[in-house]
Amino acid sequence: MSAAVAALAALVLMPSLASADFAQSPMLAAEVADGKLPPVDQRLPQPPRVIETGPGAYGGDLRIAMSRSRDTRLMTVYGYARLVGYDGDYNLVADILESYEAVDDKVFTFKLRKDHKWSDGHPFTTEDFRYWWEDMANNSDLSPLGPPVLLKVDGEVPNVEILDEHTIRFTWSKPNPFFLPALAGPRPPFIYRPAHYLKQFHESYATPEELAVLIKKRRMRGWGPLHNSRDNLYDMDNPALPTLQPWFNTIRPPSQQFVFVRNPYFHRVDAAGNQLPYIDRVLMNISDGKLIPAKASAGEIDLQARSLFMSHFTFLKRAEEKEGFRTLLWDTSLGARIALYPNMHIADPGWREIFRNRDFRHALSLAVDREEINEVIYFGLATPSNNTVLPQSPLFREEFQTKWATFDLDRANALLDGIGLEKRDKDGVRLLPDGRRLEIVVETAGEETEQTDVLELVHDSWFDIGVKIFTRPSQREVFRNRVFAGETMMGVWFGVNNGVVTANMSPEEFVPTRQDQYQWPKWGQYFQTEGQAGDAIDMPAAQELFDLFRRWQSASSEAERTEIWERILTINADETYTIGVVCCTKQPVVVMNTLRNVPEDAIYAWDPGAHFGIYLPDTFYFAKP
Repeated sequence: MSAAVAALAALVLMPSLASADFAQSPMLAAEVADGKLPPVDQRLPQPPRVIETGPGAYGGDLRIAMSRSRDTRLMTVYGYARLVGYDGDYNLVADILESYEAVDDKVFTFKLRKDHKWSDGHPFTTEDFRYWWEDMANNSDLSPLGPPVLLKVDGEVPNVEILDEHTIRFTWSKPNPFFLPALAGPRPPFIYRPAHYLKQFHESYATPEELAVLIKKRRMRGWGPLHNSRDNLYDMDNPALPTLQPWFNTIRPPSQQFVFVRNPYFHRVDAAGNQLPYIDRVLMNISDGKLIPAKASAGEIDLQARSLFMSHFTFLKRAEEKEGFRTLLWDTSLGARIALYPNMHIADPGWREIFRNRDFRHALSLAVDREEINEVIYFGLATPSNNTVLPQSPLFREEFQTKWATFDLDRANALLDGIGLEKRDKDGVRLLPDGRRLEIVVETAGEETEQTDVLELVHDSWFDIGVKIFTRPSQREVFRNRVFAGETMMGVWFGVNNGVVTANMSPEEFVPTRQDQYQWPKWGQYFQTEGQAGDAIDMPAAQELFDLFRRWQSASSEAERTEIWERILTINADETYTIGVVCCTKQPVVVMNTLRNVPEDAIYAWDPGAHFGIYLPDTFYFAKP
C-alpha cells in the first residue's frame, strides 16, 4: 500500500442476503435438528463475507498427505482465513474483518463483523485483540522480547485503541507498510486470541490454585510455558483451541492421520447464501515424503502439491486415466527453484573468510552448468537464473538474472587463483591458506531427491575448478539449527519466495531481516531480536542493503521505492550472496477428477499466495455422481 495515498477504505461490497436465504451442510443441519447447534443464520456473522462462486455440492472428505505431524499447521495456510487477505489479483481485501481503513500507512482502523463467532460458538470481539495486546504481547512471561518486530517501527510500538466491541485502531507516528501484507501472509501474526479459552491459563485471570493444578497435570515449569503450550493458532495442534479457519483439528499429535472438521461458525458464504466450506472433512495422512508421489499416483490423494516435483510428472501422467485424477502444472513464484547458500556465519574462521570473499562466491556461481541442469533435471522447461526477481515482475532486468551466472570455468579458475587459492593437491583439489583441502559439505533437509540430483551435477563442474563437495542429507529442523549455529558450511534450499514483486512490496527477502535466510542467519536474527541475539552487520554491502530497506519503509512514493528496489537487486546480483540455479519451474498439482473449483492455471506461491490458500479451498467441492 502506497504511503502517498491519503486514505484507503477497504469496503467489500456484498450482495444483500436475508437470513432466510442461508443454507448449510446436511452434516450441520442434522446437528441443528438434534439441538446441538443453533440455526445457520444464528451462526453466521452480520454480514458474512460473500464469495462469488457456487453453488457447489456439500459433503465429502478431502484427502491430502504430509510428511510430518507438525504439518498440521498447513491447514492454517490453506484455510486462509485472515483479517485481510489477497484476492485472486493480489489485491488486499477484508476477510475476517468487515472493513478496514488505512491512512498513510500509519493509522489502521479495523471493523469486525457483528455476531462473528469462534469455532466453539463464543463471540469474536475486540476483547480478543485486547487480550493479545495487553495480556500476551506486553507480558514479559509470555513475550520476553515484547511485541513482535512487525509491530515496531524504529522501536516504536503502536498506540492500540479499543473503540468499541467491534472496532479497533492501531496508530504509529511513522509508516508501517508491512502491517497489512503480513496479516495477509501464509503465516500471519495472530494479533488476536480466543481470550475466553486462554484466560484459564493466565495468572491475571486464573487463581494460583487453579494454575497449580494445571501446571502439575501438564508437567510445566510455570504458568507461562503452560499458556504458550495451549496457544497454537498457527500450528493447529491443540484440538481444544478455538479457531476462525474453515476446518478445525480433532486429533492431537503425534498421529498418522489428522481429521479436520468443518467449522460450523465459519464466516463465508457463496453467492447463493450457502455457508462454506462445502467439504465436510479434510483427512491429512502422514507418511514418508518420498512415498507421497506413489500414493498420489495410486489415487489415494484428492489434492496434492507438496512433495511433488517435475521429476514425478511423467510417472503421474501415466496413472491419470486409471486412477481418475489429473496432473496440473502451475507456475511458481520462487526466485530460484533451487539455490545454494554459502553460510557467511560459519563458526570456522578460515571458511568464514572464504565465504565472505565475493570473488569466491562468483567463482562458484560461474562453475554451475545451469543449462545442463535444466536439460537433465527439468526437461529443458526451466530457465537458468540467479536467485532474483522473475520476468513477470516489473522490477526485472536481465542482468539481475544472468550476472555471474553464465557457465565459464576459465573465469572461475582465474578468480580462485586471484584470491590466493592457486595451490592444489595431487587430486587437483585446491588448498586453503591453512593447508586444508577446499572441500565443502553441502547440507540438505533430506526431503527430496531433486536437490541431491542437482548437487551431483554441481559436484562434477565444481571439481573442474578444484572444489570438491560432499552432500549431507539431514532433517529440516536439524538442518536449520545447524545453519543457525554456524555449523553448516553451505545449504541448499529454495530461492526467495516471491519473485514477482512490485515496488510497493517489501524487499525484506533480499535484505538481512530473518534468521532463516541461510546466507546470513545471524544478521537476520540480530534484526528480529532487536540486537538481543545474533550479530550486527559487519560487511559494507550488506549494511547498505539494510539501510536501503529502512529507506524503503519510509519512502513516500512508488518512484522512490522503485529506485530503492533496483539498488537492492543490483547489490544482490553484484555480491552473489546466494547461488541460484534455475527459475520459472512448474509445480505439479494432482487433483482428483471429481474435485471442482480448483483452478487449472494458477501460481503456486508461499507469500503472497499461501499455496492453495489464495484460491479458497473452502470453495472446493466434490461433484455428485
